[in-house]
Amino acid sequence: MNRFLIPLFVLCTSFGTGVLAQSPPAPIPAAAAAPKTLAATLKVYVFPSKGQNAELQSADEAKCYAWAVETTGIDPFLVQKQAEAGMQQAAAQQAAAQQAGKGSRVGGAVAGAAAGALIGEIGSNDAGEGAAVGAAVGVVAGGARRRNARRQGEAQAQATAQTVQAVTEEQMGSFRKAFSVCLEAKEYLVKL
Repeated sequence: MNRFLIPLFVLCTSFGTGVLAQSPPAPIPAAAAAPKTLAATLKVYVFPSKGQNAELQSADEAKCYAWAVETTGIDPFLVQKQAEAGMQQAAAQQAAAQQAGKGSRVGGAVAGAAAGALIGEIGSNDAGEGAAVGAAVGVVAGGARRRNARRQGEAQAQATAQTVQAVTEEQMGSFRKAFSVCLEAKEYLVKL
């Protein structure tokens, strides 16, 4: 074996990491990244096609934002708050759907037992047997009512969430179009 390789191997292993091993580059902290522009926040890509500097672009974006709010009547930041409130309402409906019909089986058993006792007494002079049969039927019917109430509540919650999402997307689309038109008039290249 080469007399130089053994000392190099010993040197590399004695320091733990080795001479040839390299550590991966440190990730760039989020704070060091470029600040998000107004357009980027709105998911609109803007390029200064006439060499506008960042300060001018920021001012133009602010003017176009105000113009788009005035023109469309839509403020994206308010739309987002309304969307969050709508989604919270859908979540509350979902939670209520999970609770829907609680006690339906017990209530069904009681009502079924009462009806069964009455029918059993009339039909066969055995109210106890009629009550037992009625209670069993009432439990099954109560469970079915509970499942139906839960399904209806879940469907309503899902419909609410879909409506909120569709309205939000429509409003944001209208706003982005107006915002883009204004920036294009100020000679920026804009993509949605």
